[in-house]
Amino acid sequence: MALSSPAGSPVGSSIKSPLGSSRRSQLKASLKSSPKSWVDSANDPNSDFPIDNLPYGVFREAGKTRIGVAIGDRILDLRGCAERGLLDRIGREISGACNAECLNPLMALGTEAWGALRREITTLLDETVDGDARRNVDPLLVRMREAEMQLPAAIGDYTDFYASIHHATRVGRRFRPDNPLLPNYKYVPIGYHGRASSIVVSGSQIRRPCGQTKNASASEPDFGPSKSLDYELEMGIFIGPGNAQGKPIPIAEADRHIFGLCLINDWSARDIQAWEYQPLGPFLAKNFATTISPWIVPLLALEPYRVAQTPRPASDPAPLAYLAAEEPAAFDVTLEVWLDSARMRAAGEAPVLVSRGNLRDLYWTIDQLVTHHASNGCNLQPGDLLATGTISGAEEGSEGCLLEKLHDGEALRLPNGETRRFLESGDRVILRGYAARERLPRIGFGECVGTVV
Repeated sequence: MALSSPAGSPVGSSIKSPLGSSRRSQLKASLKSSPKSWVDSANDPNSDFPIDNLPYGVFREAGKTRIGVAIGDRILDLRGCAERGLLDRIGREISGACNAECLNPLMALGTEAWGALRREITTLLDETVDGDARRNVDPLLVRMREAEMQLPAAIGDYTDFYASIHHATRVGRRFRPDNPLLPNYKYVPIGYHGRASSIVVSGSQIRRPCGQTKNASASEPDFGPSKSLDYELEMGIFIGPGNAQGKPIPIAEADRHIFGLCLINDWSARDIQAWEYQPLGPFLAKNFATTISPWIVPLLALEPYRVAQTPRPASDPAPLAYLAAEEPAAFDVTLEVWLDSARMRAAGEAPVLVSRGNLRDLYWTIDQLVTHHASNGCNLQPGDLLATGTISGAEEGSEGCLLEKLHDGEALRLPNGETRRFLESGDRVILRGYAARERLPRIGFGECVGTVV
């Protein structure tokens, strides 16, 4: 059964964090008087991009590719800021990184540089800035509808995890009803290396993949288009400064290596996956396309929404020492999947909400994913992308993919009478994410959109 609600409506020591303990105190004190921007659209309480957010992206406009920051319905051109000398106070290294056509050079600079740039951008956009500064900045604001968003980074490597125990249990139950979780799941973050070259930015069309499939009644496999195409609601983790090969990343330092988070739809061909995944795991069923949202939300913007990790059952084993954080932390970020069909769009009908979950429900935190990835000495690099795997909650309606929604045997029913077991050609999947609490600004991720063709 489909859920429905208004679009975007909400539901319900210094080494531990790049902020540091003193900076945490300053942040908490400032939350009572959140700044406003002279960019009016940023002050709309329903905007994903208030001055408290300032996510990074890469856009193309007037034939030029540039780094930008989202503010309301505009993009602040950081290359233009650097060229006009508006970033001179924070040094040539940072302003030079803002001249690049991708975010990798900025990602490599680390938390102190990111903090300095964020403070400077906030100053330029704050409503208290003087008139001369506004006149210098105003020509550098590009309307979002006039810009073409690009991949935000040159992604060298992509790794996909399996960090939601609710997702793993539901999927495992389909194949192993009496023992859905394998013995290693509660000890080790499970993951596999994906395909970086097939990552595309939101808005890209997704071509239905072909591959080998085998019906249970058939004597041999067949080759053709997938009949069981699925979406997967995930969160992406962009790596900032990397680690030297052979040098692990301690859990207490993991978030210093995280530039920010984005939304991910890791498309999956379930029929191809079922035939090919043994004995080595995902391959052609997963590497044909992965869609990411264009905006990377920095951890500093999400800090007010840092919460304790959802407790594990008392009977579960504690994480091994290298994954044991002193204060296991997650982020309270609502995640939604919306769907519309070609027939719905032709009739002028709005997309329907089909699931809503929360990032805090992961069994393994994003810090644990980063630390585990580097625990064998694997060298992460600026711009590498890690994905959480499908994010699902325990409750009905929080399933992060269609495969999970079939656990009761019933197909998803859309308001117009259409049903879906898996995606049909023309279906458009829209992922949304946001952090929102009373007396705090809404920190949004924008949208991650893909249409099946």
